[in-house]
Amino acid sequence: MKNLSNLFVCTILLGLLSSNVYGQDDAKMLLINDAKKEAGEVTSDQLKEMIEDEKVIVLDVRESEQRAEGYLFNEFVSVNTISITRGNLEWEVLGKIQDKNSMIVTYCRNGGRGALAAQVLKKMGYKNAKNLQGGIDAWAKAGNPIKTGIGILKIAK
Repeated sequence: MKNLSNLFVCTILLGLLSSNVYGQDDAKMLLINDAKKEAGEVTSDQLKEMIEDEKVIVLDVRESEQRAEGYLFNEFVSVNTISITRGNLEWEVLGKIQDKNSMIVTYCRNGGRGALAAQVLKKMGYKNAKNLQGGIDAWAKAGNPIKTGIGILKIAK
């Protein structure tokens, strides 16, 4: 009987712990979804057009070790890219982007931190901040090039 009651207590504790973890994930996703709505997003195709028109600052908010995966690249036009980690954004952006009317598209790996960064930029007075929908993963999956340390790579469609 004692083993059965211990099993019951362990089952309840595991249930509470897992619901707390899922609750944290739910809360995080609510924040990210709110940020996406508030800041807005652009698709990979839209960003490619903006880069070709040279009317955008592309802001990479990934951590430095993630940047080793590569950067957004365009074969025809130099991409105006700035890198500031999401954790340092509020402290560094004013020194790197003074014009609060600049068109800025943030990106990260999958789009979550980029959305939060674009939302913060809007709150800081940057009127034209948006996020790259799906991040660099979506950019690459759309067949766009990534510049890496070993060269320019494209995922074949």
